[in-house]
Amino acid sequence: MSKNYGPEYVRAIAPYQAGKPISEVAREFGLDEATIVKLASNENPFGVPASAQQAMAAAVAELGRYPDANGFDLKGALAKRYDVPADWITLGNGSNDILEIAAHAFVERGQSIVYSQYSFAVYALATQGVGAQHIVVPAKAHGHDLPAMLAAIRDDTRLVFIANPNNPTGTFIPAAEIEAFVAKVPAHVVVVLDEAYNEFLSEENQFESAEWVKKYPNLLVSRTFSKAYGLAGLRVGFAIAQPALTDLMNRIRQPFNVNSLAQAAAIAALNDKEFLKRSAANNAAGYQQFVEAFEQMGLEYVPSYGNFVLVKVGSDAGAGARVNLSLLKQGVIVRPVGNYGLPEWLRISIGLPQENAVFIAALAKALAE
Repeated sequence: MSKNYGPEYVRAIAPYQAGKPISEVAREFGLDEATIVKLASNENPFGVPASAQQAMAAAVAELGRYPDANGFDLKGALAKRYDVPADWITLGNGSNDILEIAAHAFVERGQSIVYSQYSFAVYALATQGVGAQHIVVPAKAHGHDLPAMLAAIRDDTRLVFIANPNNPTGTFIPAAEIEAFVAKVPAHVVVVLDEAYNEFLSEENQFESAEWVKKYPNLLVSRTFSKAYGLAGLRVGFAIAQPALTDLMNRIRQPFNVNSLAQAAAIAALNDKEFLKRSAANNAAGYQQFVEAFEQMGLEYVPSYGNFVLVKVGSDAGAGARVNLSLLKQGVIVRPVGNYGLPEWLRISIGLPQENAVFIAALAKALAE
């Protein structure tokens, strides 16, 4: 008789499904890796900035040593950038790590976590991973319904996740609405404001949420170097919060969770304003390229503020999987979102102009089949 190991709530977790790597698609469909276009994982199409590559090359000589467990230099650079004390910063192995740490640090088994329908899959995974109760608030126009989320908070709620812009829908909440929400959340509830795609916002939509952390002791802002900064493979993220929260986070955080190369690269990328500017410009142009194509094809899409677009490719529940398979056979990797309850839709990352064009042509062919 087999034994069920581990808690029931852990056995109930459906593992996170990452985007297909290029090598896997090449093997599966007999394609040349060099011809495959990957627009599935919201990566920066420019890759790692040269400044970060140089910083990593210089750091290689010290790889025989453990990394700085406290990330002194990286925390110092972040503290300077966001005008907060260094002990207000927690480093993570990507921002996923930050989200998981927050759940473990602030929530006991049986307590509740609030998040929105159609929000990042890791919120559900982090909730399930600590045996907490899920309070999933129905989305409004594919985005967060903040008044409904506020109303959903219970006495046993300890954490609220908000993604802005939201993944996978690309929706955005203006600054005034976010701050008004945080101001009304009970003091015993930690608000995690996940801003993984913040750097892609246009200038008129930019705001500095780190300033709110100074006003609200229960606010934690999460950021990443995986998207606009081009360091997805290095896994480095960070949180900004007051010491009462960061102290608990650092009790849970694994030692050496951000490696030496990642720390060196992140410092260089943080200060590479030209790379960030070029990435944002490419993203804005690529978004227009997609929108024009979708409108010409008569496809519904969700206006996006990130580096991806959610597009509806059919009216039946099998549409997303069917079109996705056709795209894979043509050497184009995108992201199905059936696991989010959106089986008729696909999420497309914005790439280089030529990559976007390959996808658009492949999509037109897939829809015609």
